[in-house]
Amino acid sequence: MEPIKRITGTAAPLDRSDVDTDQILPAEYLKRIERTGFGQFLFAEWREDPDFVMNRPEHADAVILLAGANFGCGSSREHAPWAIQDAGFKAVIAPSFADIFRNNCHKIGLLVVDLSAETVDALMDAVLETPSTEITVDLERRMVTAPGMAEIFDIDGFTRYRLLEGLDDIGLTLRDATEIDVYEAGRAAWLPSV
Repeated sequence: MEPIKRITGTAAPLDRSDVDTDQILPAEYLKRIERTGFGQFLFAEWREDPDFVMNRPEHADAVILLAGANFGCGSSREHAPWAIQDAGFKAVIAPSFADIFRNNCHKIGLLVVDLSAETVDALMDAVLETPSTEITVDLERRMVTAPGMAEIFDIDGFTRYRLLEGLDDIGLTLRDATEIDVYEAGRAAWLPSV
């Protein structure tokens, strides 16, 4: 997992609330066993509409996804964050997220940021008016900035630390590799080894 300090780039405005994980990545695409390759199926059913935001060339290089409230509700599908990340997004900004979705995102290094509905609406309006509008999500300062606006966001300290350091669950464990080796070396020979 790559450390996250600051994400700067353009955004794709998905002005929809209650987007569930089956809309993010329909169940028919869950047959893959690897974590990559899901980006092409992100919002697959909605992408059949040529005017869908992700089909518009002005949002092709967006690294931030703006969305409505309760984003990522529905099943606890880990594949949904994988698809968002695989499609090139590094952060999702919305007024609220489903808890399991938020946790699944943070476990893979996809930053999700809660901002007020008014701020998200203002960001969407700015991006719709000027698609080249740059937004910066600064994890070190816990701040989202765009032309004419700046807002602090909350994130728990441990999650922030993990993302800043680029530590997934395995990375956290490997920080203690020496102590684990010492412990394993001292175990009775008749016990199973790792």
